[in-house]
Amino acid sequence: MPNIKSAKKRVLTSAKKEKNNNAVEARTKTSIKKFVKEVEAGNKESASEKLNTAIKNIDKAANSGLMHKNKAARQKSRLMKMNNKM
Repeated sequence: MPNIKSAKKRVLTSAKKEKNNNAVEARTKTSIKKFVKEVEAGNKESASEKLNTAIKNIDKAANSGLMHKNKAARQKSRLMKMNNKM
């Protein structure tokens, strides 16, 4: 455990950021899984709604620096390709 005041603060802020980052990452993965599930079920309307949610979450993760921009673009491209094949 740190003794210096600023180090104590860094422990608290880093824990707070970690909690937030984990929530954003989990939300993104869940939205992608929900979209894939709808595609596999063959529900076009529901899948397009889930696609919009997934893309929004991916963009948020990329803008916050949680995900690399190229990875976000690659994932969005793959999801849109899946949607178009339906």
